[in-house]
Amino acid sequence: MKTQLALLFCLLLAVNTKLVFEDNFDDLDFDKWKHDITLSGGGNWEFELYDNNRSTTFTKDGVLNIKPVLTEDKIGEAAIRAGYTYDLWGGSIADQCTGNGFYGCLRASDGNHFINPVMSGKLTTATSFALKYGRVEVKAKLPKGDWLWPAIWMLPRHNEYGQWPASGEIDIMESRGNVGYPKEFGGGPDTFGSTMHWGPDFFTNQFEKTHAEKSADSGTFADDFHTFGVYWDDKVIYTYLDSDSNKVLQVDHSSQSYWDKSGISNRSNPWQYSKNKNAPFDRPFYLILNLAVGGTNGYFKDGVAAKPWSDHSDRASSEFYDNKGQWWPTWGDQSAFQIDSVKMWDLSPNTPEEEPESLRKSTKPNLSGIEVTQ
Repeated sequence: MKTQLALLFCLLLAVNTKLVFEDNFDDLDFDKWKHDITLSGGGNWEFELYDNNRSTTFTKDGVLNIKPVLTEDKIGEAAIRAGYTYDLWGGSIADQCTGNGFYGCLRASDGNHFINPVMSGKLTTATSFALKYGRVEVKAKLPKGDWLWPAIWMLPRHNEYGQWPASGEIDIMESRGNVGYPKEFGGGPDTFGSTMHWGPDFFTNQFEKTHAEKSADSGTFADDFHTFGVYWDDKVIYTYLDSDSNKVLQVDHSSQSYWDKSGISNRSNPWQYSKNKNAPFDRPFYLILNLAVGGTNGYFKDGVAAKPWSDHSDRASSEFYDNKGQWWPTWGDQSAFQIDSVKMWDLSPNTPEEEPESLRKSTKPNLSGIEVTQ
């Protein structure tokens, strides 16, 4: 009976939401979106720098484009390689560096270690909107191009349970731009992954227990726009593609806490004082859209697809740039990460016109088949 009631409750919540955030990108709304400005490499020693620049983030024909461009176009190839200091500290609040970790606000090229060779974009709702329980849908077309790494993801507004990953991370979509990247290593733009990161600390991240992948039935996710979504409440969290019924990753947190899921015994439980079994996913999270390049965390495996750098090298970014002739020709007209719309719903009563399109596409729950007994 309890299982049946829980299922009934979840089905009702799935259609009982209210639209609270929407952007169709007629222009770039700086009241909704904040640019990250940093050279830090996203914590993965990625090779891009993020800036507020209309060559990398712009809207055109109602679509947000996050486009990678060569840093040499701005400062020249010689400056990337040696004798140049790239300063992102900024002279005003609007231009201030947002991430000083990993030498993120000031870097210098010395002939051995280069300035980040690619400029790209990372937009967040960190200062404008965060959601605790509801639905997020991003209609997007993925980029094509070797070593490009598009992502749609969420982080907690406040790290109430401690530093990453103790306070959680929700990755709705991550993919690789390499056409033909082997499926056994995660695939290229024909495949994407959904992941939840959680654990007491960096070394005990439990993401492998909450990860799933989805491949296109035909072609790639760079051929047309698709809806990448997540539904999330205090009982369950799941991601989906195009339709609510086409689930990718689904994690139940109604009966077992994440500490119990982890099986860890040699760390302190960061969620021990929470009353909620779904901690750390019981706090408001904000949305992030970004296009990264490369990195040394293993997302692109050493020795796969003629990868032109080693994760174990202290010159990984420089090795990548030295092999520009290999990857730059693959960054054609489809190298931009394109976002048509972003919509978020919270768990409040909705009107018919606010119903998510993903639910209109899917079959509505048939509650007559659920038997509830005393």
